[in-house]
Amino acid sequence: MRDPLYSASGAEIQALSFDYRRSPDQDAAAPVRHPVVVVGAGPVGLSLAIDLAQRGQRVLLLDNDGKLSTGSRAICFAKRTLEIWDRLGVGQAMVDKGVRWHVGKVFFHDQQVYQFDLLPETGHERPAFINLQQYYAEAYLVARARELPNLEIRWHNTVAALAQEGSAVRLGIDTPDGRYELIADYVVACDGSRSPIRHLMGLESKGRVFRDRFLIADVRMKAAFPAERWFWFDPPFHPGQSVLLHMQPDGVWRIDFQLGWDADPEVEKRPEKIIPRVQALLRAAAASKGDGEPPELDFELDWASVYTFACLRMENFRHGRVLFAGDSAHGVSPFGARGANSGVQDAENLAWKLDRVLRGAAPDSLLDSYAREREHAADENILNSTRATDFITPKSEISRLFRDATLALAREHGFARKLVNSGRLSVPATLDGSVLNTPDAQGDAFAGAMRPGAPAADAPLRLNGRDSWLLRELGPDFTLLCWGRAPAWARELPVKVLALDAANDPQQWLARRYDLRPGSAYLLRPDQHVCARWRQPTPAAVHAALKRACALH
Repeated sequence: MRDPLYSASGAEIQALSFDYRRSPDQDAAAPVRHPVVVVGAGPVGLSLAIDLAQRGQRVLLLDNDGKLSTGSRAICFAKRTLEIWDRLGVGQAMVDKGVRWHVGKVFFHDQQVYQFDLLPETGHERPAFINLQQYYAEAYLVARARELPNLEIRWHNTVAALAQEGSAVRLGIDTPDGRYELIADYVVACDGSRSPIRHLMGLESKGRVFRDRFLIADVRMKAAFPAERWFWFDPPFHPGQSVLLHMQPDGVWRIDFQLGWDADPEVEKRPEKIIPRVQALLRAAAASKGDGEPPELDFELDWASVYTFACLRMENFRHGRVLFAGDSAHGVSPFGARGANSGVQDAENLAWKLDRVLRGAAPDSLLDSYAREREHAADENILNSTRATDFITPKSEISRLFRDATLALAREHGFARKLVNSGRLSVPATLDGSVLNTPDAQGDAFAGAMRPGAPAADAPLRLNGRDSWLLRELGPDFTLLCWGRAPAWARELPVKVLALDAANDPQQWLARRYDLRPGSAYLLRPDQHVCARWRQPTPAAVHAALKRACALH
């Protein structure tokens, strides 16, 4: 029977409360030991717990609250995140509910400067982005979690003490019935930007706090604007600042107003301050459509928040048997939708490695690669986010003059458009330099982006008379993708062998994206990143690449 969370309304989801239930662990004579304890039931913690449970691990997920997120919060979920959620069994629900989009428009003053397309080619199953309120994403993940018998969620369980003891972590858990203790082989902190786990361990995140404030206003209205990302620099209706507009499901629209550092957060959240700003924006947005229709100004204020943001991260994402993922490990400005998307990619990177370590199929040192790879990805996100924020909020008059000149030139000149930065939107990191990658052999030249460390690009397939997609055909563990007949020895490998040829690729998307020729082969990790490729693989080369990708060399 389908979980009712899949059909619940936004209001029902936000009003939902999960009850505290006493666990048998609380009455045990000694602390009960768990293989994995995940702390935090947001999108990252839920994704990690589901991934581990689908791999057969017994997972305990603790959350200090009993509710899903309120307000829309994170709303932009990228193509790669949707592909991960497909593997976890919730991608289609997200896409069905979400608003698909791929076009962005940039305005300077009252004129459109240019527009861009985030998915200009076909041959992808998932859209560039969907907009979906975070509470819907969390609800669908909770529904999936409740389907897995080896995944337990304990609501109203707060981690109040933590101590590493050799090969285990001892946790003190506060509940409405008092404190109890448990033991974990590994703990993963997905407990948000204020991470209580990080504070318990005396750790900190370092980086840059931006002296600016932004108002998020979610308004409910009937509007005929397209499902696009609209970004204004210094518009007449909000002079000297920036504004961002996004469509969400249920007739809800996200509007971000830059306020400046001196704005009073409590004052700016008052309806009498928000409503005139929204009305002015709607008039301008209607004029931007250019169809002569009068703007519809009837709207209802759904949720509002004022925030200040920072770009920062922990120095190390791994501390012994405690690992950090998502906002607990790193934080970025909201421009570019890099926060939640990067966090879900953290979870995907960690899940298969932790599973292999727990099964004894890889050494504990494999987890070090999680930290190194995702620290690299965090640095990339922070760099892009910082550059976007500096462009959106110039820190000097010279910077503002440069920005405004760039925007003016961008109307007519392509070179200037490359300099405009209203938020470089989230793309998955290519893990260049990872110790798990096998470098191309001398003479094995490939064109295109699918080098070792790259996330696998999807492509449409035709298999045994049915339509499919490459990413859906990859195994939950390693996959050897062969172009043409697979070598006989490949069947002896501890991997899924996927042998394809031109008959499976009638539109040639796969062959072009991977630069495939007869005999070519790619080794793909469980998280669907390329870890090795060959023009003519040998058994020894593939075995060596597998060992390297599992830190066994």
